[in-house]
Amino acid sequence: MERSIQQNGLVNLVISLAAGAAAFIVARYTNSLAGQVSVLFLGLGTLVAAVSWFQMRLEHSEQLEKLEFDELARTHGDSALFEVRDAEVFPAQRSREQFERFFVPIFTLVLCLAEAGGAYFFWRWLSSSSTTPNLKQPMAGMFIFFLLALVLFLLGRFSATYARLEKQRLLRPSASYLLLNAVLCAIVGAGIIGVQARIPRADLYVAHILCGLLALVGVETLVALVLEIYRPRVKGKVGRPLYDGRLVGLLGQPEGLITTAAQAIDYQFGFKVSETWFYRFFERAVLWLLPLQLLLLILSTGLVIIEPGEQALLEHFGKPVEGRPVLEPGPHFKWPWPVDKIYRFRTEQIQTFEVGSAPGSEKEEDRAVLWTVAHTRGEEDNFLVANREAVTAGETNQPASKRTPPVSLVTGSIPVLYQITNVVDWAYENEDAPSLLQDIGTREIVRYLAGADLTELMSSGRLEAGQALAQRIQTASDAHRLGARIIEVGLQDVHPPVKVAPDYEKVVAATQLKEARILAARADEIKTNALAGAQATTVVDLAESEALARQVGAMAHAGLFTNQIPAFEAAPSVYLQRAYLSTFARSTANARKYLMLATNTHDVIVFDLQESIARDLLNLKVPSPK
Repeated sequence: MERSIQQNGLVNLVISLAAGAAAFIVARYTNSLAGQVSVLFLGLGTLVAAVSWFQMRLEHSEQLEKLEFDELARTHGDSALFEVRDAEVFPAQRSREQFERFFVPIFTLVLCLAEAGGAYFFWRWLSSSSTTPNLKQPMAGMFIFFLLALVLFLLGRFSATYARLEKQRLLRPSASYLLLNAVLCAIVGAGIIGVQARIPRADLYVAHILCGLLALVGVETLVALVLEIYRPRVKGKVGRPLYDGRLVGLLGQPEGLITTAAQAIDYQFGFKVSETWFYRFFERAVLWLLPLQLLLLILSTGLVIIEPGEQALLEHFGKPVEGRPVLEPGPHFKWPWPVDKIYRFRTEQIQTFEVGSAPGSEKEEDRAVLWTVAHTRGEEDNFLVANREAVTAGETNQPASKRTPPVSLVTGSIPVLYQITNVVDWAYENEDAPSLLQDIGTREIVRYLAGADLTELMSSGRLEAGQALAQRIQTASDAHRLGARIIEVGLQDVHPPVKVAPDYEKVVAATQLKEARILAARADEIKTNALAGAQATTVVDLAESEALARQVGAMAHAGLFTNQIPAFEAAPSVYLQRAYLSTFARSTANARKYLMLATNTHDVIVFDLQESIARDLLNLKVPSPK
């Protein structure tokens, strides 16, 4: 083997190691998730390049050993020195055979475990809630990853072509990994571009794709290792290196797909479709058809259509365009990307954010939910609320450590509805307006609830509290020039924590029972006082009427006596007789009377005092004749 092949393999090793170190530093600095996953591919490529270079040195030593042996055999003839066994004469060959028999399979197994373990670890890490895509210095990261892609592509292309022309099988694995890592670095840079194009999770999506690709490479390595165990050995035939993955080579050199597709088409149609003029034309023109399509795609970005209810900001090389910074709904022409960029905002849409519930939690909105049941499927935050109830004398005399603090806890999801009114202030006056507005809303809600009364908040004061909170958040957002209008703050979901809700319901029930009893006592008090007052008024009125009747009767009796004296003096006997008859008539008014009309007779009268006839029949009124 020529020394230039070893030098090329060593250069591949050094470049892979340097690119891996640079990619690791840049990925950690920019917090690129896809970049951190690509570092594992670069590390695997470095290991493959190291093993490949070491195997090149072993084969080179074996080749030099054979040349020396042939030279000695030609100069010394058939000496007994050269009649010993090959294992003693060719130690370099034995070392190379032992290396291929034991070390290469073990290294391939370790490589497979590293690929599978890395895919599993990174997938779990990317799927965890603590992993959030938050790029820092994206332009620097994009530039360095594209630069690494260019360097790796040039060196990998040269090594792959050199290995194909010189039929150097040991140079092909490192060249394939160089080309694959070049493609992956370009994909990482494209993911960063996606983040810059207002796709915030583009880097995370690329990282998941790389994890899936790593798992596929691990499966392919495992299958190759199993097939190598059962592969029949043919003496004198040199096999493909076990760590040289076909999937890696195919992904690093996608033009091989065209050749494979041509062979498949030829097999399906039964003739050489790949030799027709159209296929030849397409094969030659594919290199300029793809750039032409890319150019047309870039030119198509010169026309944008702003949807109804939207407004867009137009930037020229990252700066607002004077005279037309805000684009209204409708078609607009601009310079193609990346010269001009637009950023869309839903200015007529009522947007919302929630305070008090964990991100990603789902609310129970399809049915009524009691306080004893969690309103969201995630965790809910607790808010400190004041309690203005009067402290009793017994609580005042207790030590401060045992005294119940005049505060309570409430929980719930508090939605804040807002609308973007000034898109320029919303985009340019603050770095992250939605997050800032949510932080302001959270701060004002916490401050307000800390000074509010629990009883008023949970009963009649919700509407006033929501209005006051909306005004507070609006004032704070105006101070930061957010360009948003706070429409409403909803406190309908505020409730006690689920753990204390049953006890809170008992307190509320006791309070309501207390109020009911107080109202019943007040009603009984009103009823008793009213009845007593009526009875007192009746007694007083009866006494006054009795006194008046006695006074009038006494005065009438006195007046009668005064008028009787002249009548008595005028006719005493007549007066006495008349008085007697009047008294007799009054006394016998209700007595039964018998008239005896016969005179000069001696009758015997027998009285039977038993009632034999109804009194009403004897007291019939006889109508007077008309």
